[in-house]
Amino acid sequence: MPKARSANAVRLEFAPGSLVQSNLSGAAFTGEWLWVAGDEACGLDRLRLLEPLGREQLRFGEVRDFPLAELLNLPGEADEEADLEGMAVAEGYLWVVGSHGLKRKNARPDRSHADNARRLAKLALDGNRRLLACLPIEPDAQGKPCLVRQAADGRRALRLKGDAQHNLLTRALADDPHFGPYMTIPGKDNGFDIEGLAVCGRRLLLGLRGPVLRGWSGVLEIAVEPRGDALRLVPLDDSGTLVRKHFLQLDGLGVRDLHFSGDDLYILAGPTMVLNGEIRVFKWPAARAQLAANREPVRFESALTESVSLPHGQNTNRAEAICDLPPALANGKARWLVLYDAPGPDRKEGEHVVFGDLLQHD
Repeated sequence: MPKARSANAVRLEFAPGSLVQSNLSGAAFTGEWLWVAGDEACGLDRLRLLEPLGREQLRFGEVRDFPLAELLNLPGEADEEADLEGMAVAEGYLWVVGSHGLKRKNARPDRSHADNARRLAKLALDGNRRLLACLPIEPDAQGKPCLVRQAADGRRALRLKGDAQHNLLTRALADDPHFGPYMTIPGKDNGFDIEGLAVCGRRLLLGLRGPVLRGWSGVLEIAVEPRGDALRLVPLDDSGTLVRKHFLQLDGLGVRDLHFSGDDLYILAGPTMVLNGEIRVFKWPAARAQLAANREPVRFESALTESVSLPHGQNTNRAEAICDLPPALANGKARWLVLYDAPGPDRKEGEHVVFGDLLQHD
């Protein structure tokens, strides 16, 4: 369980033209290198560990962009945002997932009532939002980890088969009694919205910010494998199950990120809709073993423990990403990095520097 939070302990330095700037939604480490995603870009940034400048404990900079269009044949346009919300590093790949959800236009104070009514009725789906992909990590000539379309050992960047409207996951859920009805509802309206990713062997866990059903939050379990030039869903068991559903009792909150620490799964949870509400970290003890032993297509898990509440501001400082610090950076302590969407003035320095927190835990 967390023992202490060190606020603004991690300094992230971006550049004026960086793909990712301040709205951070995913994080993962390769040694001393930090990968970050933002929900308004179609790419990822890599930052390097640097010597601290001031009171921060860790500093990352010398940012490099990795546009997804250079790594994958995208379903949408190269500059169309992917709304990346989850990341994980496993077996030489960086896995990423987009929200998969629709979006709704918002009302604006400079528009008329009639115009705002039309805006609020307009739904859209960016073609790259329905993206689930694995990207090979390979060192360059200087030993720096890079994302590549194809690695020297044959590993390739692949995405789940689909187009700008549907992929194999959304098709598998189209008639699902729990989530099918929410596929046409925008994410921020308690519609379908993926915001967490964790890798467990050959299986992927996808955490849902929405929908939350009578207080139960959803985590989808799938398995994928390369076939031809794409990833395909493969059955999880002999009965042909393509998607297992895990309903978690998170006190009405939706999943914002997932992260394995040892055998335990930690769930960063926050409001499903556009609310300034509680943000907490829950622990699912021994989740790896339970997932490996489970054969039920649908299960309910209420034996979760709340480990910590995180601060939030008024429309600012929403915790969106959590991951373990590598041992070499943790000074002998088990610590998480927590990054925030919509950082407030207390988490920014100028236009291109933002700060994250460190959480010490058992």
